[in-house]
This record gives sequence, structure tokens and C-alpha cells, in this order.
Amino acid sequence: MRAVSGVWRWRHNPLCRVTDRREAWLALWALVLVLVVAPAVGCLCGLFADSSLRDAIREQQAHRHRVSAVVVSVSARPAAFPGDPEGGAGPATWQSVTARWKAQDGRERHGTVPASARVHKPGERVRIWTDDRGGLAPRPMDAATAAIHSGLAGAGAFLLTAGAVEAARRTGVRFMVRRRYERLDRAWAAVGPDWGRTGAGP
Repeated sequence: MRAVSGVWRWRHNPLCRVTDRREAWLALWALVLVLVVAPAVGCLCGLFADSSLRDAIREQQAHRHRVSAVVVSVSARPAAFPGDPEGGAGPATWQSVTARWKAQDGRERHGTVPASARVHKPGERVRIWTDDRGGLAPRPMDAATAAIHSGLAGAGAFLLTAGAVEAARRTGVRFMVRRRYERLDRAWAAVGPDWGRTGAGP
């Protein structure tokens, strides 16, 4: 913005060089891209991620089932895990228990599952998620988590686009400055040897 406003104020000044105007135009186009194109890219990526995640949620909800498992034995060594096996968001202390449950086809399955530390003895019931074959499965993603991931994807795409535009602008400015110095060097090489000798006698 400083480059654009500065050249606009001094556009009729004889000291305003052509390269200054070019740098200003480059900065203006970069500003337009950051303000218009980068948000559009971020929105499109966010929408695409949201659509993909919603499809994944529907797929998970169709093939994952919450069932009640009966505790057979309780581990004597509890362990700390993030989240709550019952679906809570806060941290809780989990423990490993051996449990049995029925799959969707009616066959009985058993295995080691995480359970809340509130489970103290065999015979208690815990809620677990299983797939279509009765195997243990993670809890399906919810809409709130999908929205957060979509927002992060859109914000990341916006930042990456804006960073790419700014990197391209800096590269263009660096190239123009190098070309300017090369022209100055060629001009000085042509004029420099006779500098200050105009009108001097033999």
C-alpha cells in the first residue's frame, strides 16, 4: 500500500522512475490477489473439505454401531487417555477392560476395550463402537469437529495463497531492482571514465 500510494502521489514527479511505477503496479496486483483471490481460494477449499468430511461422517454413521459390552475383567493398572469413552470432550482416566459383546450378525465377540475408571467390577456394562463385522471402531466424527477441520483447511489455504502472492511480489521486486542496478552499471561503465573531464583542456 505504501508503494502504491507513494507512486500515486509522485506520479508526475520527474524523479519517479519507470521501475518505481512498475513496482507500484506489482504491489497493487498483489494487493488485489490477497484481498480477492486468496479469500476465494480459502472459501473453496473450506467448502470442499466440508463436503468431503460430511460424506465421511455419513459413511461412518452408516457402518459404525454403538453397542453395550459386558465387562469380564478389569485391569489393575489404569492409564490416562484423552477424551471420554462415553463421548465426553474433557480428559478422563481410562482403564483397559476385557469385555464381550454381540456383533450385528448376532455372533458374540470379546476383546480388550477402554472404559472409564468408574468401572470397578465384572458384570458392569460399557458402551463401545463397532463396525459392521463387530470389531472395535473409533467413534464417528461429529458435525462440530468437521466444521472445525473445514475452517482450518480454509484458513490454511488462504494463508498459503497470500504467502505465495507475497513471495512472488518480493521475487518480482528483487528481479526489477537487480535489472535496475545492471542498467546503472552499464551506464556508469559507458560514462564513468570521462566523468569530470568535460571541457577540460588537453
